[in-house]
Amino acid sequence: MLPGFAQCPCENSIAYLEKDVNDEVFSRCHPTVVGTGGLTLFPGTPLLEEAQRGEFEPLSEKEMLEELIIFVENLNCDCAFITHHTISGTNLTGPDFLRRKEKIAAALQNTIDHGDLERMAAVRRSKRTL
Repeated sequence: MLPGFAQCPCENSIAYLEKDVNDEVFSRCHPTVVGTGGLTLFPGTPLLEEAQRGEFEPLSEKEMLEELIIFVENLNCDCAFITHHTISGTNLTGPDFLRRKEKIAAALQNTIDHGDLERMAAVRRSKRTL
C-alpha cells in the first residue's frame, strides 16, 4: 500500500482512495447532494461485451458495498446522500449525511454480513435499462 492511501479491500479493484481526498474535493465544491450507484452492465453495451470476453471483470455485490463503505467513511461534507445501490430493504438516501454517516456505514456492513448478495446480484443482472 502506498503511504497516504487507503486500498480498497476488493480483490478485483485497483482503486486507491487517497486519504481525505473526498473531504478535500467535496469541501471545496460545497455540494448539496452527493450520489452513488453500482455498476450495471446492460445488454448491447461494449462493457458487457468486454466482460463476456473476459477482458473486464466487474466487482461483485460484496466488493461494490465494500467500496461504498470506504467512500462513506471518507466523505465529510454535510449534504443529502443519494445511493442507487441495492441494499437489503434499507433506504440510505436522505438529508443530513453527517448525522447519518455511521448508520449508513453500519447498514452497508450489515448487508455484507447478512444480506442475500446473490439475490442482489440477480436483481442487478435482470436490469435492462436505467
